[in-house]
Amino acid sequence: MNIQKNISLKNYNTFGIDVIAKRFISVTSVYELQQLLKIERDIFLISGGSNMLLTKDIKKLVVHIDIEGISIDRENENDVYLTVNAGENWHNFVLWCVTNNYGGIENLSLIPGNVGTCPIQNIGAYGVEVKDTITKVEAVEIKTGKLVQFSNEDCNFGYRNSIFKNDAKNKFIITAVSFKLTKKSHHLNTSYGVIETELAAKNIETPSLKNISDAVISIRRSKLPDPKEIGNSGSFFKNPVISVLKFNQLQEKFSTIPNYKISEKETKVPAGWLIEQAGFKGKRYGEYGVHSKQALVLVNYGDASGKEIHQLAQTIQEAILNKFGIRLEIEVNVI
Repeated sequence: MNIQKNISLKNYNTFGIDVIAKRFISVTSVYELQQLLKIERDIFLISGGSNMLLTKDIKKLVVHIDIEGISIDRENENDVYLTVNAGENWHNFVLWCVTNNYGGIENLSLIPGNVGTCPIQNIGAYGVEVKDTITKVEAVEIKTGKLVQFSNEDCNFGYRNSIFKNDAKNKFIITAVSFKLTKKSHHLNTSYGVIETELAAKNIETPSLKNISDAVISIRRSKLPDPKEIGNSGSFFKNPVISVLKFNQLQEKFSTIPNYKISEKETKVPAGWLIEQAGFKGKRYGEYGVHSKQALVLVNYGDASGKEIHQLAQTIQEAILNKFGIRLEIEVNVI
């Protein structure tokens, strides 16, 4: 086993935060991971590094999950069942599915990170959540080194939530995710956000999977910075879910406040709109700030520290609470 010492994690997190791993190892197979856990269990996991904000050096052994591979388990006339290893890049996997006419995750194009992290926060975008395509999750139990399977029901999926953020947190290492996708009669979702507008602008009336994927990519690129150019972790805050009563009260004071109805009693309010109304959109503080095109995204322009970005996040939370009476929840894992 090749354990390296004093390795910078700047290239292993999309925020580009330069902290040091006192010890570091990259594993490329489940077997290698299981052998490692026989000698070391007090570890810090990193995969695509897309959903974390590092605020300090890591003293634990940093284990980089680099297990790759996609396999077709079975298929029939209508559906295909895939198992994808945790180290596969999520967006590349989506594009692979689109190319092969496998439907269900095209709305999740260009989301940063790797496949292994997608179940943890039940990634979602433009009216689609990954939980609706996942059939099972395979993971190694840190305590025993055993390979365990979680059914979709076992995962306890919720809005940007799962068992891996709660009861199973820090107990398992996800090694593969299995999906059920459509081969025909795709359930296309174009009604959320501005996908319909984007398709109409291209005179597309009967969209294909690729049309939807391309539209999502275009929309995201117009609003979200490329982590390779400006350090970020995508959406930093969750869109808050509030009661309809609370929303009606806010609407009396803020007539243009948007919302997406969830049920008769609850509605979702865009966190980006709240942050923009509070005056933070496009604000820059030295080497860090709030993105100019999407207020939901905090950015590292170069050499910002994780602590500085976290402090900005807390300032935003306080401002939103004072102005709207809503407490924004951070979506990114702050380490």
